[in-house]
Amino acid sequence: MLLAEKWQDYELIDASLGEKLERWGNYFLLRPDPQVIWDRGNLLEKYHGKIDAVYHRSKKGGGSWENLKKVPPRWTVHYQDMTFCIKQMGFKHTGLFPEQTVNWEFMMNKIKRSKRPIKVLNLFAYTGGATVACLSAGASVTHVDSSRGMVDWCKENVKASGLEGAPVRYLVDDVKKFVAREIRRGNHYDAIIMDPPSYGRGTNGEVWDIEKDLALLVSMCSQILVEKPLFFLINSYTTGLSSYVLKNLLSEVLLPRFPGKVRCGEVGIPIAHSSLVLPCGIYGRWEDET
Repeated sequence: MLLAEKWQDYELIDASLGEKLERWGNYFLLRPDPQVIWDRGNLLEKYHGKIDAVYHRSKKGGGSWENLKKVPPRWTVHYQDMTFCIKQMGFKHTGLFPEQTVNWEFMMNKIKRSKRPIKVLNLFAYTGGATVACLSAGASVTHVDSSRGMVDWCKENVKASGLEGAPVRYLVDDVKKFVAREIRRGNHYDAIIMDPPSYGRGTNGEVWDIEKDLALLVSMCSQILVEKPLFFLINSYTTGLSSYVLKNLLSEVLLPRFPGKVRCGEVGIPIAHSSLVLPCGIYGRWEDET
């Protein structure tokens, strides 16, 4: 398992009975997490007076935030020289997945060591953590997501990180349709990142189902890679999907055309002041042999 353990502005304080307590900069948030099935006590009682906000899940679906102290509508956290805007969103999110720093580190290192101009395509790109990371390493990025709100949030993160002059293209589009157009246009990329949801809808109601659509999308993406690509990374939070599924898919699609290495595994976050680790998703990646 790859561990996100280089943060200064984020910390996973504790996790117990379906909840996790995190520090985001100066604010302590208590959020639900279905992976946390162990018992380390009631966190709301255990950290009474320290917690700034709690997300309460509704039995009808979704939920809402309860601010126990004054929490701003927006604040920032820093990772290395990057800055990210944090907000309390519906469905418990904050706009950033801190475990993804392990993938950012991989991508930044590959880009910096390549010693050549790198064009990156970021699909299902959300608020742009990977986009900011690749830009900071010197790559140019095409950022694609079907939500205008998420694309606008990425623009905030890029600007906050001092990268507004970097070569980035923002697109609100359905991922499958965009890749199909890139094939027809003959455009190519040195590296591709994707973080596909389990289910989703595109800009015009297009339906995405990871079990039905991921293999075809990866095959389509293989057609827009340069002759000697740098890496292809898939991240997933789909429950029940093994990282070896991603490894098998990348091996079948990419290795016949692009010699390299395919790896897979889990990503996680250490729980402070304990020996426990919270699993936070899976990855599969192909990379060149350099």
